[in-house]
Amino acid sequence: MAPACWFLVFVWVWWLPLMLAGAKEEHRVEYCPAERCGNLTVSNPFWIADGEAGRSCGPSDFQVSCLNDSNPFLLSSGFTGFGIMDIWYEDRNLRVVDVHKEEDFNVSKSSCNFPSWNTSSKLALPFKVNPTNLNLIFYKCTKTVALLEVRCVNASNMFVRAGVRFDETGNYHDYVLEGCDAIVVPVMGSSGWANASDYEQLISRGFLLAWDETLQPATARLIL
Repeated sequence: MAPACWFLVFVWVWWLPLMLAGAKEEHRVEYCPAERCGNLTVSNPFWIADGEAGRSCGPSDFQVSCLNDSNPFLLSSGFTGFGIMDIWYEDRNLRVVDVHKEEDFNVSKSSCNFPSWNTSSKLALPFKVNPTNLNLIFYKCTKTVALLEVRCVNASNMFVRAGVRFDETGNYHDYVLEGCDAIVVPVMGSSGWANASDYEQLISRGFLLAWDETLQPATARLIL
């Protein structure tokens, strides 16, 4: 073999281990550091962005905003989406409150709004409503019906039904009322029971939101 060829072989053999070591170092896995937000510890797979550095270390679906260092929110749902009240990492469940619905049915305000969307319509994978929740169904009707009326100053023919079992298929045809629009809000019932008159407290206490465990390994970012 010509000397030039031997030289190229030598260079390749010498550089190969260094290249592999460099590639291994460059592709090291970096996990998001745990941070406190109010009374909660936000840790993998959730993460709080470093606003000053503009640095991210996880998937955008799990990004959390820490509002005034007290109220964590799922950023993927927006600030009128879901406020986080508790996180159970082993069970992969959150207790969240639908902030929009909480404001819509707040009787201390001068007016109430009838929402256009079900709570579940604001969700996308990897999140889903835990099937152990119950549902409140709110109705806006053209006439009076035999249900509990919503207590709002400007409410007219707005009613609520409680204790409806959560249906993962979204099939609530048995609860359709003629002449009424309806929206579904998940809540945490006590022993499978909920009182319709407590709808404000039920919404404020939140509901269980699960995340897909198959996406758990994707919580680390590769540094390229």
